[in-house]
Amino acid sequence: MGEAPALLVDDLQDGAHNGLELKNGICKATATVGDKTYVIGGADDGTLSIEVQIFDRNLGEWVRPTVRGTKPVSCKGLSAVALEDKILILKKGSKPDDQIWFLEVDTQYVRQQQEYLGTEVVAWSKGVVGNAEKPVVISGPSGVGKGTLIAMLMKEFPSMFGFSVSHTTRAPRGMEKDGVHYHFTEKSIMEKEIEEGKFLEFASVHGNLYGTSVEAVELVADAGKRCILDIDVQGARSVRASSLEAIFIFVCPPSMEELEKRLRDRGTETEEQILKRLRNAEAEIEQGKSSHIFDFILYNDKLVESYEKLKKLLGLDDFVTTTKSGHGEIDLPIDHSVSKIDNKIIINRISSGEKESKNLIILDVSSLKGGAPGRTRGLNFQAIGSFSNGLTEIEGLS
Repeated sequence: MGEAPALLVDDLQDGAHNGLELKNGICKATATVGDKTYVIGGADDGTLSIEVQIFDRNLGEWVRPTVRGTKPVSCKGLSAVALEDKILILKKGSKPDDQIWFLEVDTQYVRQQQEYLGTEVVAWSKGVVGNAEKPVVISGPSGVGKGTLIAMLMKEFPSMFGFSVSHTTRAPRGMEKDGVHYHFTEKSIMEKEIEEGKFLEFASVHGNLYGTSVEAVELVADAGKRCILDIDVQGARSVRASSLEAIFIFVCPPSMEELEKRLRDRGTETEEQILKRLRNAEAEIEQGKSSHIFDFILYNDKLVESYEKLKKLLGLDDFVTTTKSGHGEIDLPIDHSVSKIDNKIIINRISSGEKESKNLIILDVSSLKGGAPGRTRGLNFQAIGSFSNGLTEIEGLS
C-alpha cells in the first residue's frame, strides 16, 4: 500500500491510454479490470522495465503486488488490453517470439497464490500462437513394460515425442550434465519454486528433491514435440491436480502372476527386491484402477498388440507422416494502435500515407489455453496487407 503520486493519479483519472507518455515523462500502459487499474512499464534509459503497480480505485491507494511467472525483459514500449481475468501485453521493438505476453490478475493460479501468500498477486505468462499436442502421462508398476512401450513410440516417431528434463537437488554423478540428464539445483531454490507452483510433481528421495517443472514440459512443446511423462501414480495424481491438460494412461499387467514372472525373468533383483516390487505393484494397480486419475487402462499382455492399442489411444493408429506447417509468428511494428471487439484484438500500423484496411492484424483470444506459470497457447491471428509478409489476401492461422 502507499500514497499515489499526484501526477500519475491525475493521468489515470484523465483516462491514460496505451503507451502514453505521462506528465512526469514516464511511458506506461494501463488497463482496468474491475475496480483496479494496472499500470505496466517504467522508464529505464529510454527503454521500458516491465514493472507492475496496481491502483485500487475504491481505496484510492497503490499496491505493489507479488509477481509470479517469468518476467518479460525490457522493451521499447508496450500496449495493454484488458481481458476477463488477464491483460494482454504487446511489446514493441521485441523479437517476434517475445512480443505477446499475458499478465494474469484473477486466474485460478493467481487466486491460489493470493490465498497462500495473503497478498495481492499477478502472474506473467508468455503468449504462443497455435496449440501444442497434449502431453502423455504414462504410469504403471515396475516390470509392466511401460518403458518398452515408450521406447517403441520413440523409435517409430522420433520427431514427434520428447522427454522433459527433471530437476533434482542431488549432486551430479559421473558424466551427468546439467540440463541434459537433470537440471541440478539448490534445495532452497527448488523449494521456493515448488511454493510458487512451478512444479507439476515432486518427491523427496533419500533427502533429495526430484520433480518435473512446468517449464521443462513447455520447452518440449516449444520444440514442436509431444511430451511424455513416465512417472509413478503419486506423481500422476499431482499432475492431474495441476492446470496441465494431458492424457493419462495406466499400464497394467495381465495378472500378478505374469508380472512376477517378468520380474524374475529380468534377473536383476534379489528375492527381497522382487517381493517388495510385487507389494508395491499391488498398491499401484489398485490406485491406478480406482483413483479416477487415469483416462485409460492399458493391459500389456502381448507387447505388439498392446503397442497398437497405445497408438490408437494417442490417435496414431492411422498416422501418415506429413510435413508440419508452423503456426507463424506475429512481427509487430513499434508504432501501432490497439482496439478490442469481443474476443478480437485489432492491431493497426500507425503510418502516414497508407490505408488502415491494408495494415491490420486481427488477434483472436477466444481459445486460450494454459497460462501461468507456463505458456498461454491457443492464440490465432489474421494478417492483412503489409503485415502478411507479401500476401495480398487475409492470412488466417489456426
